[in-house]
Amino acid sequence: MSFLYNRYSDYLRRKYGEKVYKLSVNIPASCPNRNQSGLGGCIYCGESGAVFENFSNNAAVGITEQLNSGKGKIARIYKAKKFIAYFQNFTNTFLPLEKLKSYIEEAAAFPDIVEVAVSTRPDCVSDEYLKAIDKICKSHNLGVSIELGLQSTNAKTLQKINRGHGLAEFIDAVIRVKAHCMEVCTHIILNLPWDTIDDNIQCAKILSALGINQVKIHNLYILKNTVMADMYQNKEFTLITPDEYIERAITFLEYLNPSTAIGRIVGRSPEDSSCFANWGMSWWRIHDEIQSIMKRDNRRQGKLCDYLNGSALRVFQ
Repeated sequence: MSFLYNRYSDYLRRKYGEKVYKLSVNIPASCPNRNQSGLGGCIYCGESGAVFENFSNNAAVGITEQLNSGKGKIARIYKAKKFIAYFQNFTNTFLPLEKLKSYIEEAAAFPDIVEVAVSTRPDCVSDEYLKAIDKICKSHNLGVSIELGLQSTNAKTLQKINRGHGLAEFIDAVIRVKAHCMEVCTHIILNLPWDTIDDNIQCAKILSALGINQVKIHNLYILKNTVMADMYQNKEFTLITPDEYIERAITFLEYLNPSTAIGRIVGRSPEDSSCFANWGMSWWRIHDEIQSIMKRDNRRQGKLCDYLNGSALRVFQ
């Protein structure tokens, strides 16, 4: 297949020389937007957090036991030899530093781990925490990636979904992470009801300008028993169609720097616990349609990424 977008799996293969698999780890972390602000958290977030895909570990189980369990299954099926310890759910840096260090150290010492990935929020990233994570991983010769939930670069949308932070906090976090030579992965949702395709384009431009290493593109699903579910049932907003989502995803990729790795272009949704999930379609059908249209119409990641490095000066070249 000709280049459509920079797949994260291919990116890891180039980086580590072979296929690399993620092992999810759950620790007893929480979220400041739920616990401290008194605002109840993001309007789409359920009791167990917003994560659904490939996540089932119990935080009461030790790190080594969780990694052993995941490694045993994946190694048996795929003959895998290299792994990423992925601290996935909630805000993993929203813990006392010494406690977080103990979890990172245990994961870093696990056999065949080549990288530690830590999922968190932009307002829970500090130099002190980054230095500690960096020191542990360097001592084990491991890579580090910090996953930041952003969802949208539109200030009004961030307020509407009650993110509890703005774009400035995200930019600050990215600058600090990169200053420690760590990679940044950003999560975005392309079909939030208050965003337009122009917002998606601006998001791609901002992520490209910041040199984001990885992006996970999510399509919105609405969990039952959430604030957003109530809004949806009360018809307080309208969702775009699957065709519109496909166009947004392709357009976003076209404006995104081609060197940015893409971890996902559409997500799986927990249909049983949702009142809206993938328009009633399978995730792979949407995924395949995105690829089909890109191939048919000669559209690819980075095709419209021509706005950086003083683009207006090219008239003199």
